[in-house]
Amino acid sequence: MGKIIDQIKQGKILVSDGAWGTFLQKKGMQPGECPEEWNLTHADDVLDIAKSYIESGADMIETNSFGGTVYKVEKYGLADKVFELNKAAAEISRKAAGDKFVLGSVGPTGKLLMMGEVTEGELYEAFKTQVQGLEAGGVDAIMIETMTDLDEARLAIKAAKENTSCEVFCTMTFDKTVDGEFRSMMGIAPTDMVNTLIDAGAELIGANCGNGIADMIGIVKEIRKANAEIPILVHANAGMPVYQDGETVFPETPDEMATLVPKIIAAGANIIGGCCGTTPGHICKVREAVDKK
Repeated sequence: MGKIIDQIKQGKILVSDGAWGTFLQKKGMQPGECPEEWNLTHADDVLDIAKSYIESGADMIETNSFGGTVYKVEKYGLADKVFELNKAAAEISRKAAGDKFVLGSVGPTGKLLMMGEVTEGELYEAFKTQVQGLEAGGVDAIMIETMTDLDEARLAIKAAKENTSCEVFCTMTFDKTVDGEFRSMMGIAPTDMVNTLIDAGAELIGANCGNGIADMIGIVKEIRKANAEIPILVHANAGMPVYQDGETVFPETPDEMATLVPKIIAAGANIIGGCCGTTPGHICKVREAVDKK
């Protein structure tokens, strides 16, 4: 099967999966439950989500491990189960993926380095345990995502590079400022992250969450200004969230998302998938749009 990066080098545009959290809620996960614990207690439901994306035509699927560091799971009394939870997440997605790729999802810890809530060494160790669990469960790549702090992203990449033999990818999350510029919560611009993430060892970079595909086009263009070669992945929301009848809704339909796929490919994206609000229906349409290209 080779590596994801090799397929990109051959000129392929790849399709990733969509949202997981909303899906878990549809399956009955209650507020206050630990999503990662479902890998042990509701494995069939998690498998079902993973399979639905493979059936929609995704070339790769993520794992249900976004909040899989000790700092997230200790709140649920699961501090001693980090390795086990992540390994189970990887095994479930591996089972669903067949001959497709599996990306081990690694999200932020929620701890702030600059506030002294955690040390660099502690963060590194937290990521190390998580990525080792994901590799043991069979992932092809470590997908560090939704990062807003460059130092945390750098440490997660370092932990993955030094403790696994997986490909290592990293995406950050940007919001549009009133001036129309893109910045992470910590004030990082897309161009600011490029060299730091690549120097840390990331083999692919990009953006996820925070924006629909329309704004992601601008972000990809900015990354390309800083680096013409590095593979880029985008996991876009289904448009920008709207608050309706007491609920947060992502309004972009699968067809609307698909119409922007040629533009994001033209901007320089190599892998296209979804984040909040995206469904197997969205991924199906993205697949069709990519195949037409």
